[in-house]
Amino acid sequence: MPIHLTSVPITKPEEINLILGQAHFIKTVEDLHEALVTAIPGIKFGLAFCEASGPCLVRWSGTDSELTDLAKTTAHQIGAGHSFLIFLRDCFPINVLPVIRQVPEVCHIFCATANAVDVILAETAQGRGILGVIDGSSPKGIEEDSDIQARKALLRQFGYKF
Repeated sequence: MPIHLTSVPITKPEEINLILGQAHFIKTVEDLHEALVTAIPGIKFGLAFCEASGPCLVRWSGTDSELTDLAKTTAHQIGAGHSFLIFLRDCFPINVLPVIRQVPEVCHIFCATANAVDVILAETAQGRGILGVIDGSSPKGIEEDSDIQARKALLRQFGYKF
């Protein structure tokens, strides 16, 4: 059976974070939604899940219509069975990853980032699967003392370190 490799870039506004993962059941949409709104009251997100059997629809939910529409169309472009995509506004993945990992249907998280992402896919006659992602750019060097100071200052600016 031949395998075709391809990549799909995720196009999104620069300030939007995303989480791309794999789950295994139609209940994923409701459970992810509940986990997100419970973790951060008032959270702004859109999520989509590619159903892998039955009608094979892109299932979706969210609290922000722009992000929900973006999640639906992007998940459809990726088209990998049992994959899910969450777009986040005004919060970071680090704030919700623990509750997402607790969702029983979640099998794997490929990335959680605000960077540009290319999704690497394998496609057969049966369908598509995610092999991995390219998350951002390759390193351009090794950090110096001034870079360490800048990193630590940024973490304090975000409130993650004191």
